[in-house]
Amino acid sequence: MNTRRMIIWGPLLVFFAAMLWATDAPFRTHLTQGLSSNFIVFGEHLMSCLIAVPILLFNWGQLKNISRREWVAIVFIGVCGSALAAVAFTESFHYVNPSVSIVLQKVQPLIAILLAAWLLRETMHRNFWVWAMIAIFGAYLVSFPGLVPHSYAGETFNPNLIGASLALLAAVLWGASTVFGKYVLRTAAFQTLTSLRFVVGLIFLTLLNTVQGTFPARADVTTTDILFIIIIALASGVFSLFLYYYGLQFTRASIATIAELGFPLAAVFVNAYFIPGNQAAGAYFGLYAGQWIGTLLLLAAMYMLSRVNVEETIGSVA
Repeated sequence: MNTRRMIIWGPLLVFFAAMLWATDAPFRTHLTQGLSSNFIVFGEHLMSCLIAVPILLFNWGQLKNISRREWVAIVFIGVCGSALAAVAFTESFHYVNPSVSIVLQKVQPLIAILLAAWLLRETMHRNFWVWAMIAIFGAYLVSFPGLVPHSYAGETFNPNLIGASLALLAAVLWGASTVFGKYVLRTAAFQTLTSLRFVVGLIFLTLLNTVQGTFPARADVTTTDILFIIIIALASGVFSLFLYYYGLQFTRASIATIAELGFPLAAVFVNAYFIPGNQAAGAYFGLYAGQWIGTLLLLAAMYMLSRVNVEETIGSVA
């Protein structure tokens, strides 16, 4: 593909990668019943590194081109964006239902947009704000078709302070990691950044599990647990992150963070169709009318933002 075409497709690749992140919900729900959040995320990183490390070794020569500031960004992405954010988000499920955690991720774009303007000096086209607001509203409508926050699977919408704080922490760390990732991609190849993210994250998670004593006994980890960790690592881990950073190369950080709303969109579909007990009564093909409207709004906004990405990226280069 030529560069112009990739600038068009970049936001859509980020959007699709974010949707893949939601595919782990049925497996993660099972794992949280018997394993600590620290160990679950450690297992994901360990499996992902089996693929990432050989790729990193192949691209080893690129490391000398990375500046000190970019190394700081990489450490932040690995420790905060890859490890701590995932642990905080998973741990929030112990205090609040997923409805609360997912809706609080809607603040992530605001964090990333502010950082993109400050760190990357990105200017926002007026059309960006129009379609960004439509995308955020569409994502909110997907989560809450009646506009009032509550669950549609018989759960209580319980904004517990600890759970909400953990979910917000994850949103802030993921939002910042989007901007820092775009910053590093100016020098490093997307394969190198993806691999470094998992390696740095694994080192930190090894220390975290050791200090907190959250490594389980071997007998407590079942064959099903191992299989589910492998599925999460492959589907919503290493492969989706390679796709994500590939698309991010051609996407402005402010637009990429809106594209990441593909995560809560896909999460609603996964919860409705693949998690027992979440099927809503009176819904159309598993979702309420408002959720279908929100889906269409979000998809339309992503298409228009991909066009904005072309105008802004080519304009900034010119």
